[in-house]
Amino acid sequence: MTPGSTPYSTRRALAESDLAACFQVRKDVFVGEQQVPEEIEYDAHDATAVHVLAVDEDGCALGTGRLLHGEAAADRTGGDHTVGSLGRLAVTRAARGLGVGAALVRAVEEEARTLGLAAVDLHAQTHALGFYERLGYTAYGPEFPDAGMPHRAMRRAL
Repeated sequence: MTPGSTPYSTRRALAESDLAACFQVRKDVFVGEQQVPEEIEYDAHDATAVHVLAVDEDGCALGTGRLLHGEAAADRTGGDHTVGSLGRLAVTRAARGLGVGAALVRAVEEEARTLGLAAVDLHAQTHALGFYERLGYTAYGPEFPDAGMPHRAMRRAL
């Protein structure tokens, strides 16, 4: 690694080992730290979603996110099939503050562009609104509970 280079990279998770790493990060962050019941953390959308993974230079997972599109995203995007839905964004405790979350959001957006989508929606935990606003997302609609935590819908045109 050269001085000043980024000590991690992001990629689409295609291999079974990559998907397993994505699910482990989600389990550590959502189930372990945030006490989300494991039975609601994983869903049928995981099979068709585009998953992205951030790894350090040794290949250790640092974070993940997923993109729903088409019919799978319809209930989150008001039925608009030109809009994808970013979700399950999680960064390991050790990797927080390194820019991994922002890199994962940009990786999801790139996957959305590849699919020809015009925008990305997400449901942000209210404590994370500022993070997404800095990345160009705008909140809309009322606050709502999800997994027992307050959220707001947000969107960014691509």
